[in-house]
Amino acid sequence: MSGLVTPMALRVAVTLGLLDRLHDRPATARELAPELEVDPIALDLLLAHLTALGVVERADAGYRTTEFGAHLRADAGNGLNNLLHHDSAAGRADLAFVDLLHSVRTGEAAYPLRHGRDFWTDLAEQPHLRAAFDRQMNDRMRGWIPQVVANFDWARFGTVVDVGGGHGSLLAAILDANPGVRGHLVDLEETAAGARELLRRFGDRAEVTGGSFFDPLPAGGDAYVLFDVLHNWDDEQAHRVLARCAEAAGPDSRILVVESIGGLTEFDLVMLVHFGGRDRGLAAFEELAGAHGLTLVGATRVTDGRSVLEFCKHPI
Repeated sequence: MSGLVTPMALRVAVTLGLLDRLHDRPATARELAPELEVDPIALDLLLAHLTALGVVERADAGYRTTEFGAHLRADAGNGLNNLLHHDSAAGRADLAFVDLLHSVRTGEAAYPLRHGRDFWTDLAEQPHLRAAFDRQMNDRMRGWIPQVVANFDWARFGTVVDVGGGHGSLLAAILDANPGVRGHLVDLEETAAGARELLRRFGDRAEVTGGSFFDPLPAGGDAYVLFDVLHNWDDEQAHRVLARCAEAAGPDSRILVVESIGGLTEFDLVMLVHFGGRDRGLAAFEELAGAHGLTLVGATRVTDGRSVLEFCKHPI
């Protein structure tokens, strides 16, 4: 319970690219050290612990990656490398957990204390972090999207506006499954460019706008979707996002909040430390939305951890 050694050893191994480098070219610590620009004795200590963990093993020519350790390679296809690397969005953010005490004392994110600016500013100023974050979101949503599409009636909406929709994987799946639906995705321009490529095949059924969800949103949508958006923000910023949705929505539009409605205690701390946000319960969502004239008219569980909360401007 008190040990930080193993999780940090794995993160350092990923950051140095050890599991990739040793996959098919075994080497000793002394051979690797100049290549990786690290101390050979310290590297040997790290590799010894990684051997004890079973992610590398000793061979005649030095250390090599095991089948188990290959799960942490950059090309493993499971997203773990992107989560653990010190210079990815998630890996960098998790380093702020050393300042969890600050977050508990203040209710604020620890990320700015660790890195000198907030998470979103870091992504805006460092394109490789933005790209890593987009990959992380795609990896997370890959398993959820088929369930979200299958377990909710999207066909009743003429136009679905995906607010903060990333590279468009959710919207693309909705359009594929519902030929009568049009889609409009809004995200920051750096991410919107990827969405345009993915949604191009839908022709005039899909539109992409580069912009922030803190700014005015496209009007006239039948549904405004916020998938895992609000938990990234404290109440003040969450109010700003909902205000923009309510402003753009027509009298018969729906605002669809897709999130966990509590119970994931570890994830709550991640949201707090990274962003100053949190997963909210149903009552908290109703209170947030009520401030913008929105009333909850339905809640549909679509995955083991996610529900679609449906809000309208007037009670039915």
